[in-house]
Amino acid sequence: MLHVNPRSISADSMPDPSIGMDSIQIPIQSSILGCGFEGLINNVLYVIILSAALDLVGTDVPKGVVLLADVAPSFLAKFLAPSLNIHKVPYSIRVLVFAALSTCGMLLVALTPETKDGGTVTVKMSGVVVASLSSGGGELSFLGLTHFYGHFSLAAWGSGTGGAGLIGAAAYLAVTTWLGWSVKSSLLAFSVLPVIMLASFFVVLPRAPLMLARAGSKAIYEELPSEDIDDSFMVASFEGSGAEMPEDEEGLLASSLHSISGRSFSSISAAQSGTLYLRLKYAWGVFRSNLRRSRSLFIPYMVPLLLVYVAEYTINQGVAPTLLFPLSSTPFTSYRDFYPTYNAVYQAGVFISRSSTPFIRIHTLYIPSLLQCANLALLITHAILNFIPSVYIVFAIVFWEGLLGGLVYMSTFAEITDNVPQEDREFSLGATSVSDSGGICIAGFLSMAIETLLCRYQVRHGRDFCKKL
Repeated sequence: MLHVNPRSISADSMPDPSIGMDSIQIPIQSSILGCGFEGLINNVLYVIILSAALDLVGTDVPKGVVLLADVAPSFLAKFLAPSLNIHKVPYSIRVLVFAALSTCGMLLVALTPETKDGGTVTVKMSGVVVASLSSGGGELSFLGLTHFYGHFSLAAWGSGTGGAGLIGAAAYLAVTTWLGWSVKSSLLAFSVLPVIMLASFFVVLPRAPLMLARAGSKAIYEELPSEDIDDSFMVASFEGSGAEMPEDEEGLLASSLHSISGRSFSSISAAQSGTLYLRLKYAWGVFRSNLRRSRSLFIPYMVPLLLVYVAEYTINQGVAPTLLFPLSSTPFTSYRDFYPTYNAVYQAGVFISRSSTPFIRIHTLYIPSLLQCANLALLITHAILNFIPSVYIVFAIVFWEGLLGGLVYMSTFAEITDNVPQEDREFSLGATSVSDSGGICIAGFLSMAIETLLCRYQVRHGRDFCKKL
């Protein structure tokens, strides 16, 4: 077996592309640390923003508004990025862009005045949108990146994202509730965290697998059969224009761009050589091809992931603000403390389950997804009928909710890694990640209506705690 020092590879000493991934001894510790930190930082600001939702918009605006601003751009980024050929952008450039967007978004939120009028809330939500674009593009890219580093890198990514939930929620709760920092000071402090994303990619993560991929390793990417993309019209168009069609290139979805003429070509060549009409036709062809490739993922992987995220984020943003008890029966001194505490307890469950993938796996993804839906029904029923006697029981249910959510998330991607052919694996990991953002977007709309209806019902029946947050 050939050993390649991942730090000693340069453009002048590029390994032979025919070597392949199995011929490299990748330092496991560096891969785990690098992927773990990428997962941590990519998700931690997203969690902090959700934890701060009540402080950002106040009691009169549904927290689902923050959820939508935090997730809808991420969903669009994941959905459109493959068709916009993000795979053609080197990972190093992507990481720099994601770090810059995250920092700028957090600064925009933090430096906006803390008043709750419509204008300032809109500006804050604009900052949330910017950070969300970074998170969505980052998740798609970093999940694809784990393809180069093996199973433990996926587990490390999962632990990092789970840790992001726990650390983000606990950190925001600690600095605002226990230490008494202002919302502005807290968010300014957290805005420097993307520096860790840069360090983990450029310093910690081994570079040898990416260098081999960029050299065109046939062991990493295999061409798909020509019928996988229905773009004969594009071949004819480009042959007529005289555009050069280069050999297939490294990256997410690259293997799908293989025409029926037996030659592969890139969207970059299309963008540079064709007319606007041809470029649009080409993009539409790639989009249709990606949808066809996603069909086999829909029922076994995408639907259960979608269901679990719809249920749990409807709980977190729509139902949790109404799961309130008299302060005398709780450990809190303010009704405002319920919301971030529920979020921290939920994230603790997510962290534990996402970190357990190497040891605990499920293969039937629908069972925990349906159990999550049962959690949603149970907590909505309690918000209406008020039959759970103690906040500590709600803590236990919310913790169980986090366990189920993290388990489905990691088991879904682990199943893909085990069962999807290698040439489709990177595409499948990225495409399936659309389901969680799509589910959270649906939950955002549901939670805006559910929180409003539940709070009104409680007030009409003599429980006005939700108006005291």
